[in-house]
Amino acid sequence: MAASGSSPLHSQIPVMEKLKWKPLSLTLVEYPEGDLIGQLFALVSLTPFAILAGFITLMLFRRDLHTIAFFLGIILNELVNFLLKNWFCEPRPLVRNVTYQEYGMPSSHSQFMWFFATYCALFVIIRLTHTNNHYHMEWLWKGLLLFVTNSFASCVCISRVYLQYHTWTQVFGGAIVGGTLGTIWFTLVTCVFSPFFPTIASWRISELLLIRDSSLIPNVLWFEYTNIRQEARARSRKLVSMKSQ
Repeated sequence: MAASGSSPLHSQIPVMEKLKWKPLSLTLVEYPEGDLIGQLFALVSLTPFAILAGFITLMLFRRDLHTIAFFLGIILNELVNFLLKNWFCEPRPLVRNVTYQEYGMPSSHSQFMWFFATYCALFVIIRLTHTNNHYHMEWLWKGLLLFVTNSFASCVCISRVYLQYHTWTQVFGGAIVGGTLGTIWFTLVTCVFSPFFPTIASWRISELLLIRDSSLIPNVLWFEYTNIRQEARARSRKLVSMKSQ
């Protein structure tokens, strides 16, 4: 029987105190206490994680080959960033008496956001079209979408410098690499990979996983909206007809 006043948990406390705890720097963002702008920039700098969560949601519920190809490009972009950081071996700014184990050139946040923004811009301008009479309205929402994505990418870059995680050189380097890779990957997906999407979608495994190809549809949102609306109206008329009998 254990001695009075002692417990296994109590005996483990000295051992736990000797452990060296390390924060997960992937999501840890510090900002000056009481600085509202710094707090806002800290939240903005988490945008890449929100985008990744959105991609996972889209792939699970839409299962579209183009979305999957876009996500694979993001993974490739992160791999290139890792290789470049370990090639340049440029340290982050030495501030706040913090020594970072991860290199800073190029900025992974900046590279991620400008890859995403560049790919989205090319997709919206070149790929996302539909034939209707609302030409000016179409370019209005396209311009708004491009403004939002580029604004978020710019704000994330500014936040990394403001919060002293990167220098301007590291941020600009990430933007250049991300924009270049976004352009290259969009070209590869559009010109090289897309012709194989119908074949991939016809595979047995793709049918089992409900993976589909919508690359031949100019505007997927408009297509789904019109078809779902027509189907809903048809089912509604059928339901009314059944009730009236």
